[in-house]
Amino acid sequence: MNILRLSDLIAAGKLKGQRVFIRADLNVPLDDAGHITEDTRIRASLPAIRQCLEAGAAVMVTSHLGRPTEGEFKPEDSLAPVAARMAELLGRPVRLQADWVDGVAIEPGELVLLENCRLNKGEKKNKPELAQKMAQLCDVFVHDAFGTAHRAEASTHGIAEYAKTACAGPLLAAEIDAISKALASPQRPLVAIVAGSKVSTKLTILQSLASKVDGLIVGGGIANTFMLAAGLKIGKSLAEPDLVGDARAVIEAMKARGAAVPIPVDVVCAKTFAADAPATIKAADEVQDDDLILDIGPQTAALLAEQLRLAGTIVWNGPVGVFEFDAFAHGTETLARAIAESPAFSIAGGGDTLAAIAKYGISEQVGYISTGGGAFLEVLEGKTLPAFEILQRRAAG
Repeated sequence: MNILRLSDLIAAGKLKGQRVFIRADLNVPLDDAGHITEDTRIRASLPAIRQCLEAGAAVMVTSHLGRPTEGEFKPEDSLAPVAARMAELLGRPVRLQADWVDGVAIEPGELVLLENCRLNKGEKKNKPELAQKMAQLCDVFVHDAFGTAHRAEASTHGIAEYAKTACAGPLLAAEIDAISKALASPQRPLVAIVAGSKVSTKLTILQSLASKVDGLIVGGGIANTFMLAAGLKIGKSLAEPDLVGDARAVIEAMKARGAAVPIPVDVVCAKTFAADAPATIKAADEVQDDDLILDIGPQTAALLAEQLRLAGTIVWNGPVGVFEFDAFAHGTETLARAIAESPAFSIAGGGDTLAAIAKYGISEQVGYISTGGGAFLEVLEGKTLPAFEILQRRAAG
């Protein structure tokens, strides 16, 4: 993907004395008292900030936080806790500025955090007049918030259109590189794991991947719908019978390309959905009417694990069972460890997927962990993200 990168500008010595506007993702979780409970996103934003400061730029950073109402400031919407934590991590003062759209007084070597950008009227609708004002604040716009890359908003898309120079920061550039490596030019075989409770929420992803991948592993409630499509009974398991035809179409599309959607040969069942429910391993054709399928069985897990070990590229979105309950976590753990052991390049994304990676301690063995939930899913759907589109257009023009 042809885009201008922050590293290109730094290497060319083009940031000294320049006003740089960084759109970061600082949307961290806060407790009821307004304290940050997890600061990964703040830490992840620091490389771009440090690089710009070291290059002699005047640095402005903004982000959204929560879901504020435009034009209505409330204390709980403030980035003040973020400014305080960022100052601790950087070991330097971080000034927080409200009402910044009409001008920011800043000198080279200074760092200013601009208050929650979603408080500005016109932000979400990408109003040109707001985007133009933002663009006038800076010489260089740096998009470094992949989690917002699927949204065309004033601080993510409009400003990139009007700024003198627009580039990708290190976080966004890393996502672009990983996605390109996994989907645009993958090492074969390319195997995708798409799991979740409903086919309907991921049908377009399944359809898009069916034309690209060599193996499509489905899990969770999605797998139950595919089992119905294969003529198997699933008892009272979560499924979407009205989408059986769509599932069958995905199976046929894969088969026509000499690829496959592996259907479970065994499953782990319970009579109730509970952490302490007795778990029973059954052949896939022995599920009873009062059974709930809550995981893939060990035989299925072993077959899929072998497929992952032989893969060239793995895309992972979603656990294959109710991994929060230990009795129904074996399938997800087996596949997670197979991904960790595989020499394949792996890219993983989605909240539940990240929770599984953390639970099994395999983050160092996954090739790339995507931080953007919605953006990651839209890439898998085959969509061109607004952030990618505008940065490519600016680089070309």
